Amino acid sequence: MGHKSRFTRAAVGVAALALAATACGKTSGEAGKDDDAKKGGSASSSAKGIGLAYDVGGRGDQSFNDSAYSGFEKARKEFELGGQDLEPQDGESDADKVARLTQLAKQGYNPIVGVGFAYAPALKDVAPKYPKTTFGIIDDDTVKADNVADLVFHEEQGSYLAGVAAAKATKKKHVGFIGGVDVPLIHKFGAGFKAGVASVDPKIKVEEQYLTEKAEDGGFSSPNLGKEAAKGQIDKGADVLYAAAGLSGQGVIEEAAAAKKWVIGVDSDQYEQKPLAKYKKYILTSVLKDVGGAVYDLTKSVVDGSPKTGETRFDLASGRVGLSESNPEYGKMTEVTAAVKKAEADIKAGKIKVPTS
Repeated sequence: MGHKSRFTRAAVGVAALALAATACGKTSGEAGKDDDAKKGGSASSSAKGIGLAYDVGGRGDQSFNDSAYSGFEKARKEFELGGQDLEPQDGESDADKVARLTQLAKQGYNPIVGVGFAYAPALKDVAPKYPKTTFGIIDDDTVKADNVADLVFHEEQGSYLAGVAAAKATKKKHVGFIGGVDVPLIHKFGAGFKAGVASVDPKIKVEEQYLTEKAEDGGFSSPNLGKEAAKGQIDKGADVLYAAAGLSGQGVIEEAAAAKKWVIGVDSDQYEQKPLAKYKKYILTSVLKDVGGAVYDLTKSVVDGSPKTGETRFDLASGRVGLSESNPEYGKMTEVTAAVKKAEADIKAGKIKVPTS
């Protein structure tokens, strides 16, 4: 709360570069030209600029990947760097991710960021081979190397606030959580949300569903699965839904809006996303996770000649996790906003320890 201005918003317009799709993934775009890519950066930054490898769902998910892209674009423009962002393939293997990161490293991009925990095995393979390149990974803290930055978040804290908001907004004492994939990271979202709901009223019923067991089965990239799950929870009586499901979350938002039920977005301020504009009336708030800021910070550290490495964990106190306030209707719900602000203050003060599982 109160940190909305700190969160970068998705930028628009990247100059296209016609590169053939390879096993490494489709190229989303070349964001600069090699001969003038770096005008303002220090000599320690790469002339090539930033390499960004997307998670499942790719750019255009209006959520996780688009948040990363916003930081990529902000840093590229501010430091006058080039950049290349690569899309994942459906059902790809770790070998495909290794090839994608290797492609970016061979081409000279620095830093190179893998968006999502699924890049951990690939980074463990590739990073040691390019010790002069700085790598970053979002949402994973297991890649311990001298040239790797683990950029992780306290998602459970923002989700706790979402749970408080949902519990205060529900009229039926029945809410729902939809996770994209049944993995520990998404369990953090669910655990925080359920704890937030219970803090308001432990008798409120919480539907909980994970779309798939594995990411390659489409849990983060299938709006139809999100829509089906949302319909099921609404049919059971839930009148506020929260989805942590990447691109699949768009289906949750669409179905909730069709049923005129509240929905809570994730990772970016989904009320402000233009492709979701026709549903925005029903997007109560969004759990913000400043992935873009993490990408920007890592790039700045390389440009400044002091590359970040090791673990950096962002939380409510840092302003990199929070809850959006864009929907005017949310602002009018004084009982909701007061409860959320109190919960936020208590988490920051250490009075509330939010569970992660």
